[in-house]
Amino acid sequence: MSQSSATRASLLVRIRDHSDADAWARFVDIYGPLIYGFVRKRGLQDADAVDLVQEVLRSVAGAISRLEYDPRRGTFRGWLFTIVNNRLRNDLKARQRRESGSGDTAVAQQLAEEPAPDDWEAQWEAEHQQRLLTWASEKVQSEVEPRTWQAFRLTAVDGRSGKEVAQELNTTVAAVYLAKSRVMARLKELVREAEVADEERI
Repeated sequence: MSQSSATRASLLVRIRDHSDADAWARFVDIYGPLIYGFVRKRGLQDADAVDLVQEVLRSVAGAISRLEYDPRRGTFRGWLFTIVNNRLRNDLKARQRRESGSGDTAVAQQLAEEPAPDDWEAQWEAEHQQRLLTWASEKVQSEVEPRTWQAFRLTAVDGRSGKEVAQELNTTVAAVYLAKSRVMARLKELVREAEVADEERI
């Protein structure tokens, strides 16, 4: 069910190879929705948000092969935030100029009400963690039997007792807790491997 540690830990190394379609699919699967959700919450319309995601992914694809390990430059996650933040600010400023020319001050007011960039970074971190959990959950749910996922969801998410869930699923309490344990272990493994990639120094 799991990949080798070498494969897991090297997602950022793998996306430097533009022909590694699996690595790029995984990268886009994790980060595309994160970037999209982040910029949508900051005022971009759907089409603009989709365009910005594509621009960021193109920027990463163009720059990733040139990045060299340098612990002073920070983590990949921080580097990606900088790209997203710069693109978003440029987009919002361009929109502000367009709207100001038309006499509409709604965008200017929105910019004034936005938190400082430091707050954006804290929000990026929180949204990133949530995205990792969502991504890992979707992946694990597709890997396990529906009954296994249901046993996990009913106990770990809904907080129901193993006995109650066992009766509902017509199985044993031991089987319920085994399913919960297996799903939890796989979720932690996926989140950990994604975090390892995020913490890699660029």
